[in-house]
Amino acid sequence: MQTKPSVIPNNASLPSLANVRADESMFGHFLDWLGRLAVNLVVATLILLVTFWAAGLAARFMRRTLSRVHRNNPDATLESFSASLARYAVIAVGLVAVLQQLGVQATSIIAVLGAASLAIGLALQGALSNVAAGVMILLFRPYRVGDVIETSTRQGTVKSLDLLFTEIATFDNVKVMIPNSKVFGDVILNYSAHRNRRVDVLFKVPLKTDLVAVLKRLRERAENDPRIRQEPAPMIEVTDLSEVFAQAAIRVWTAAPDFGPVKTDLMLSAHLLAEDPARTDLPPPRASNAPDPSPTMPGEGEHHHLLSLIKPRRGRKSGPASTRSPPKA
Repeated sequence: MQTKPSVIPNNASLPSLANVRADESMFGHFLDWLGRLAVNLVVATLILLVTFWAAGLAARFMRRTLSRVHRNNPDATLESFSASLARYAVIAVGLVAVLQQLGVQATSIIAVLGAASLAIGLALQGALSNVAAGVMILLFRPYRVGDVIETSTRQGTVKSLDLLFTEIATFDNVKVMIPNSKVFGDVILNYSAHRNRRVDVLFKVPLKTDLVAVLKRLRERAENDPRIRQEPAPMIEVTDLSEVFAQAAIRVWTAAPDFGPVKTDLMLSAHLLAEDPARTDLPPPRASNAPDPSPTMPGEGEHHHLLSLIKPRRGRKSGPASTRSPPKA
């Protein structure tokens, strides 16, 4: 028994061969695009990893290079700032390379930055001002790494100068990050700039106590203290008189590391002598903390700014002032 073939109705819709081929072509293009995107993502990730590795390498290279250049006089401030600048510069170049790998052209980036220059400028105003202030600090050197400074109501030791921040450690060992713009735009007190500092101690002596004897004993103690400079000589003066007491002051010069101990000893001595000028149980002066206690002029210090690194080349003198070797006999 033979079956009759089924008759296809005239109004039945059949799939077009062209549409099937078009769908297969679009799916193939989508797979190709997905593969290229995966490859670009992998390459961009590798570029990003290499960028961060190269940034750290560039920072270490700048530190080593500057430490070799300034081998006799190492400059930790310049090393820290240059290393930070090199790190951020390499990261910026690497991010541009990553965007280009992902299909974003550099011209498009420049066009977008140019169109949004006002918004970017306002958004980065604080950061750019910190960078500019860091460059000015590096140029004029109001302080260096290791100096004890006071600024922005903070006081401590400078640990590093970064591209955006200055790190200081307070005396109770608290890490403080201050933006460079606030440091450079505020009053900076540098307690380590000069080798010598003057100690001013004010004290009161009751009128029942022999004021002349107190001042004489205090002057003798200042003259016998090896930490106190004798040039300029210690100065003692009476600053005020009242019905109850006389106010006096002693002013001496000492090395900057000895400022605190000398002031403490003078305050204690003045307090004890104000009670009894004849007492002999005063504690002896302590040893000096200064690495070089040799006497120097008050306020002596070096100008630690970048322009001072450029020194004129010394030429050989000629003319009648030059020394000549004596004639041979």
